[in-house]
Amino acid sequence: MDSILITPLTERPSLTSRLYEMTETWPAFIPQDLVAGALLSRVAEDFPEYCVVATDGDRVVARGLSVPFDAGLDGREEMPDKGWDQVLVWAYRDRHLGNAPTTASALEITVDTEYLGRGLSYRMLTALRDGARRQGHDALLAPVRPTAKHLEPRVPMADYIRRRREDGLPADPWLRVHVKSGGSVEKVATASMTVSGSLAQWRQWTGLPFDSDGDIDVPGALVPVHCDTAHDRAVYVEPNVWIRHGVRPSTT
Repeated sequence: MDSILITPLTERPSLTSRLYEMTETWPAFIPQDLVAGALLSRVAEDFPEYCVVATDGDRVVARGLSVPFDAGLDGREEMPDKGWDQVLVWAYRDRHLGNAPTTASALEITVDTEYLGRGLSYRMLTALRDGARRQGHDALLAPVRPTAKHLEPRVPMADYIRRRREDGLPADPWLRVHVKSGGSVEKVATASMTVSGSLAQWRQWTGLPFDSDGDIDVPGALVPVHCDTAHDRAVYVEPNVWIRHGVRPSTT
């Protein structure tokens, strides 16, 4: 019998401080995104009704984070090109100003490495969709990071997401999870996350020399990192893929 329990974080608030007690596989440079560094650690505490947690006994084995925002304000849209960074900034601006949200966007689903391959990501995605439904939304958006794209960093994302298996489903495993769960691939978020650092920082994050100008392939990066030795700077602009999940708003 499956011993994994998935619940909204509002039902188990004591786990908020333990959401990061997992073995993860995120590349070391990803948390260096300035928006992530400033805001991500606060999401579970500030938006618990949009977050979910999975446990196996007393062990936290997965987390799912999402945020609400108002897509109807001037200059905004549901699926901005700046993707992940933009919706997180909008969510906190709306919270500060008291703006009523019109939609919700997933930010991440992270599963402990020991629990990968058990279908837990499907269940966490369903739980996030249920959370959006309970808050009265008719959709859960997601700026998705395709899990196999890092193997082909020179392939444009627009070309990558068009690849299909013989059964018509996306070739990428994580995109496939979303589509099999009812999501629709909408568009590329061309600048979803941005990581800028000195060459010394990039050497520390990646173990690579960063001693030549131009585009550098970095393990775990979805596209090359641009290196400028004259200015002692390297910049990574990550594209993601916008996916829309329709949900039925709660009537209770």
